[in-house]
Amino acid sequence: MTSTRFCIVRHGETDWNAEKRLQGQIDIPLNAAGRAQAAATAAGLAGRRFDALYSSDLARTWQTAEPIGAALGLPVRAAPALRERHFGKMQGLTGDEARGQFPALHAAHTARDPDYDLDGGESLRRFAARVTAALLELASAHAGQTLLLVAHGGVLDIAYRLATGRDLAGPRDFPIPNAGLNWLEYRAGAWRLLTWGEKAHLDATLDEVTA
Repeated sequence: MTSTRFCIVRHGETDWNAEKRLQGQIDIPLNAAGRAQAAATAAGLAGRRFDALYSSDLARTWQTAEPIGAALGLPVRAAPALRERHFGKMQGLTGDEARGQFPALHAAHTARDPDYDLDGGESLRRFAARVTAALLELASAHAGQTLLLVAHGGVLDIAYRLATGRDLAGPRDFPIPNAGLNWLEYRAGAWRLLTWGEKAHLDATLDEVTA
């Protein structure tokens, strides 16, 4: 049976990542560290073979994907279904700000209530369905191929749970580093986790930035 392999990259760092703000679908660009991470990821992936490159259409993912595409000689294809979850009224807030302004919303978010939409946002269950459908569509369209996706922490959270059987309501107790490489395989109707959170490609570049 044919399988589809995915390398899913989380976008590089933004100022809001550094401030621990919920970005959701607000369009925030990469900061200097994020641009360095994108360049390091491009260098680290150069020479590997991928059949297609897809990215969420938000700026932070697109700015991460563009240098990778240039290094691989692949066009970046927009995949809006790989956008981050919409966090409703909590978008743009830090955890402390959300707790103070919207305590009920913050409590539901912290508890990972799968059916609460955070007042105008996207419920965790609905978000998971969107991401799952997008990944399955890509797996079907590219059966037997290897894909590179650039997406968001929330998308990777769902992908990890798909591949490991983790429940949506369970805590996120696994890392999702900016510009990390995460490998999964879809075969015979099942997901399998191959490797997670690879960061070796970032070390040399980040040492140069902080030297």
